[in-house]
Amino acid sequence: MKHNGGNISIKWKVFFYLLGFTVVLLAILWLFQICYLDAFYKRIKTEEAKRAMEEAIAVLETEKGQEELEALAASYNLSILAVDSQGTVRSCAFYFPNPEAELLPEKELQFCYNAAKEQGGSAKFVLEEKEGIRPGPEPEKKEGADGGPAGPGLQGPDMEALFGGHRQKPGESILYVKLFTKDGETLAALVYSALTPVDATVTTLKTQLLWMSVPFLLLSLLLSLLISGKMTRPLVGINASAKELARGNYRIAFSGTDCREIAELSDTLNYAARELEKTEGLRRELIANVSHDLRTPLTMITAYAEGMRDLPGENTPENIQVIIEEAERLTGLVNDLLDLSKLQAGVLEMEASVYNLTESIRGVLKRYNKLMEQEGYCITFDYKEEVCVKADEFKIFQVVYNLINNAIHYTGKDKRVTVRQIRVGEKVRIEVEDSGQGIPKEEIPFVWERYYKGKNAHKRAAAGTGLGLSIVKNILLLHRADYGVDSHPGKGSIFWFELDC
Repeated sequence: MKHNGGNISIKWKVFFYLLGFTVVLLAILWLFQICYLDAFYKRIKTEEAKRAMEEAIAVLETEKGQEELEALAASYNLSILAVDSQGTVRSCAFYFPNPEAELLPEKELQFCYNAAKEQGGSAKFVLEEKEGIRPGPEPEKKEGADGGPAGPGLQGPDMEALFGGHRQKPGESILYVKLFTKDGETLAALVYSALTPVDATVTTLKTQLLWMSVPFLLLSLLLSLLISGKMTRPLVGINASAKELARGNYRIAFSGTDCREIAELSDTLNYAARELEKTEGLRRELIANVSHDLRTPLTMITAYAEGMRDLPGENTPENIQVIIEEAERLTGLVNDLLDLSKLQAGVLEMEASVYNLTESIRGVLKRYNKLMEQEGYCITFDYKEEVCVKADEFKIFQVVYNLINNAIHYTGKDKRVTVRQIRVGEKVRIEVEDSGQGIPKEEIPFVWERYYKGKNAHKRAAAGTGLGLSIVKNILLLHRADYGVDSHPGKGSIFWFELDC
């Protein structure tokens, strides 16, 4: 058998999916913990410095004491200063152990003030390879090319010269400056945050992740095997049962309750198995019934023909009529089988036309005049008006004919059959009622099957072949018509169908 889905089983597919998911998770962990750790750290520290600036200005604008400012600096591990336009420090708080040593020269603080003023009220400086603010003595003034004093050493927003000579060890830091107003005076708040190098942290995480990844992968291998096996075990069992079903074992039971989808699949396959068993039973019954219906007229034809051949006195019109009737019965059976086969195969097309349905039903009833005269059947047709429909006249004629045949076969001792034509809005409803024993409720869904016999043995119809109701169903399906049967044991049955007027 050819497998279009590949040779790998669903168990191993699930296994590789779970394992691949684990590997992706580890890769993401390595990527964010190692490759982007430094970027995340800088982003977090930058956001902290922004929040600290807002809180620092809120403290500086009020009359809160120095303790609140120092607590704020300690909570964020940064330095906070407030200076005026001349660079004079009005307030300060440091997270270093020696606050007095953290004060910058006034000209450097004045540069920060002016830079913020020039940039719209706030400024940010990234100080590369500067770890912290550790100012030494104020830089000496240098002469310019023209002999005059050189400009201040603070040239540009990178402030490369701002903290020159005050390094402790290589690092990076950020400095935020923002202007605010207090008591009518414009001051500048400075927040300085040192960024600690994360190289050592990255190295530690690499080692830790390396030791974690190996056992984690081994554990994921084991869990993937267990989970894939547990998930696919019921499917493997269902597959084995399906193979038994394909071999013709319709008694096989599908079981699987691990999850809803598998339980639903098991129920569906169990239903399919029961339907296949039922279909197989109907097929065998059909063969037996057709064989029975074929054998009886063939036997009679053979017997009468041999009698007429061997016995000169048997060549009578009566015997010839028996042969003709049995031959017609055979022809009817074969024609019904062919019609049913074409209807079920969908190759029989509908030739719809507008015609008088009431007149057509009266034509069907004329066929039973001899039966009513000789055997006492009472077949009545109740209607109030002539009704025209658009349908295949020959096929609907066949539907009414087969329903009447069925009613004649199963009617009660009074031999009464009633045909009704009822106009219901834009539809016309045709009912055929008998006075027989009725149909048990549990058997009603099966009466439209070929040769369905319920609890009674197969019995040849008074007129017809036993395929009538199955042909009726398929013709009505071809017309997209509603149909059904209403029956109660001991009260007879009403077979009905509806057509658009």
